[in-house]
Amino acid sequence: MPGWDALTTAHGAALLARAAELGASGSSIDSIGQRLRRETEVDPNLLAAALTVTGLRAKAVPKFGERSGDMLFTQAGLEQASRRQVAALHASRFAGCTTVADLGCGLGAESLAFLRAGLGVRAVELDPLTAVFAAHNLGIEAAALHAERGTAPAFEVLTGDATVLGSADADGVFLDPARRTPGHSDTRRIAAAADYSPSLDFAFDAARSARAGGVKLGPGLDRELIPEDAEAQWVSVDGQLVEMGLWFGAAARPSIRRAATVIRTTPAGQDLHELLAPADAEDVDVRELGEYLIEPDGAVIRARLIGQLAAELDAGMIHEGIAYLTTDRLPETPFAQVFRITEELPAREKDLKRALAQRGIGRLEIKKRGVDVDPAALRTRLRLKGPQSATLILSRSAGRHVALLAERC
Repeated sequence: MPGWDALTTAHGAALLARAAELGASGSSIDSIGQRLRRETEVDPNLLAAALTVTGLRAKAVPKFGERSGDMLFTQAGLEQASRRQVAALHASRFAGCTTVADLGCGLGAESLAFLRAGLGVRAVELDPLTAVFAAHNLGIEAAALHAERGTAPAFEVLTGDATVLGSADADGVFLDPARRTPGHSDTRRIAAAADYSPSLDFAFDAARSARAGGVKLGPGLDRELIPEDAEAQWVSVDGQLVEMGLWFGAAARPSIRRAATVIRTTPAGQDLHELLAPADAEDVDVRELGEYLIEPDGAVIRARLIGQLAAELDAGMIHEGIAYLTTDRLPETPFAQVFRITEELPAREKDLKRALAQRGIGRLEIKKRGVDVDPAALRTRLRLKGPQSATLILSRSAGRHVALLAERC
């Protein structure tokens, strides 16, 4: 992209520093651009790139931390980067290793976590601009670590094809195969796993070849593609399912093949909880609706550990094949959202609309499983009015459609 390469020059760095200074005073991106055009003659492409990066730096803090203000980003690279706490989880898998090859490093989110964990890094990135930005970002982190600790692990960033450059003598290997079309913005998701770059076969073989190996993939990957010798871990952050990781060798935990990892942000920081199993859990029996309805976290659902969670909570399924549980006792669990069922309303839309109107419900959260309903379209048709708010759960129980009015516990 024209102008972007110049961001790593002294002129580009000065332009970014001035933009940051103006931004700190409360100026908008548009105002910053107008001010910089008045202050200096600058290539329009370079200015556009600097303004884009300035905006992305603010958005990058949740993923890249407090040093984001000195780092370089592209829109697509930032969108695809791992969250900081998830990258730290990845790094913890390589305890005992000396160097990790980050094959397909992107902007360097994982490589930064490896450095913070005291691991040397061999980063490989196919896209030249992204590789330059990754090297810059790792340099920022290494300098900060050296200032804090008096030393920092060594790193290198290589531009090229991971299948050609490989992992060299690294004893840890991490891969994040590209699952979107090439580019720095407006990329599209690749639907077929066969089109990932590098291929899954290469990624799995590379991960197996090291003392410890890991492959980051989308949470919806076809389960038939999961290797039998890998630990499959689904991760959610604050209720959002973000990834599936496959772990090999020393990175995998003994006898664990399924893991649901739930990270919750708290006032004190974050809590991490895990459901672990040697295999998929069998679903528990269906039972009649109780006082409480339990919606398992997406990580639990994808890991197929609903039955294990149900057994721990003494709960049953509300319907075969539907990921809702029910119980008569209020459960406490980080692995699910819990709702108290206040009443059952008519499932027929005309009667449901009348019942909601009678209760003065004007704000309605609609959740559904096992029924063919578009919640947004239904909300429009219901024409809700009134001061009350509620949650409506649409599903099936005992072979029939149900509409459950509920409140979050």
